[in-house]
Amino acid sequence: MRQTSFRSSWVVLSAGVLSIAATVGWSQSITWLGSLGGTSQAYGVSADGSVVVGWSFTYGGPDHAFRWTRATGMQDLGTLGGSFSGAYGVSADGSVVVGKAVDAASQWRAFRWQNGVMQDIGVLPGDTEGVAYGVSADGSVVVGETRFGSVQWRAFRWQNGVMQDLGHLGGNNSTAYGVSADGSVVVGNTYNANFNMRAFRWTLAGGMEDLGSLPGGNYNIAYGVSADGSTVVGVSGSRAFRWTQTTGMHDLGSLGDGVPSKAYGVSGDGSVVVGSTFDASVQQCAFRWTPAGGMEDLNQTYASLLTDGSRLIEARAISPDGRYIVGYGFRPQSTEAFLLDTGARCTAHNGDVDNNNCVDDADLLAVLFAFGNSGLGREDVNCDGVVDDADLLMVLFNFGGGC
Repeated sequence: MRQTSFRSSWVVLSAGVLSIAATVGWSQSITWLGSLGGTSQAYGVSADGSVVVGWSFTYGGPDHAFRWTRATGMQDLGTLGGSFSGAYGVSADGSVVVGKAVDAASQWRAFRWQNGVMQDIGVLPGDTEGVAYGVSADGSVVVGETRFGSVQWRAFRWQNGVMQDLGHLGGNNSTAYGVSADGSVVVGNTYNANFNMRAFRWTLAGGMEDLGSLPGGNYNIAYGVSADGSTVVGVSGSRAFRWTQTTGMHDLGSLGDGVPSKAYGVSGDGSVVVGSTFDASVQQCAFRWTPAGGMEDLNQTYASLLTDGSRLIEARAISPDGRYIVGYGFRPQSTEAFLLDTGARCTAHNGDVDNNNCVDDADLLAVLFAFGNSGLGREDVNCDGVVDDADLLMVLFNFGGGC
């Protein structure tokens, strides 16, 4: 009865709604981010593509962490008193950066940077060094590893000044690389009792779970995770994989016959994966994978943006909406970090915001709560760049569909 009333209330608007449903095109561009004096690589991007983080060689020689914005260019984030640093993750709004930096005692330490201040977040008991690889959307949860020399390394989850040991699967060592938007799901790699490297997914409720492997894949690492923690990407053996709770681990293939591939990043809804592989001529190239299109070479898809002979080598991260991709590439004179605006801000759909094959109250509420915001996710149903009346109408018109 409820679904019928919604439909009858808005059926007169069907023609207008259907006309709005088409995907709106966006301009495409690539921005080479420069450097602090040498080569540079990008590892993280904010939700709106306005902030990119990574590392770059400086004019003095050592590599330093950077934070890049269109307004300021590349900013050197400094160190913790030593010579080196590198940034690997950034919060959704770009205000929090995490990575590693050398301190005055020449030890690598995990850092969290905010408002111009680089904070050493410490190590697990008994360890001396650390690295932070991932950060939650709001910047409050940090994940990575701490080490005692080359003997042991342990995955950690840090929140509110408290660092938690995430454990292992029987072989002692573990590393955390990615974390869900709310900080509740962590992914990485560990060793099992047989000393095989396993990709893991850790949750607050269930602890550490072995994600399995592709055939013959004893070397397994999980690098990235979707916003809700349900999709994980990484490498198993020599092939990129995408794992979901419903389908398990799936081989994403490669662009050349039998060549290796690695998946590093995944969009917020888990539908777009980026990484690195080799093409048929055994040239390394950045890739993007989608369920509909499979794996594509970004150098071919965006060839019109690479007319100076540049080549995209690795795609390391992707924005939650799938629009922005960062990594590094070869330029005629250097290796340099890039920001690729694919122009594909989102994919228009029928109003099923949470992608559960049922247009219901949850989808309606999601649009209402996001109403007026710029379109950064599935709440922007028609992909016109803003969550507004048109998106609300799409949900109402299709209310009850698939349920």
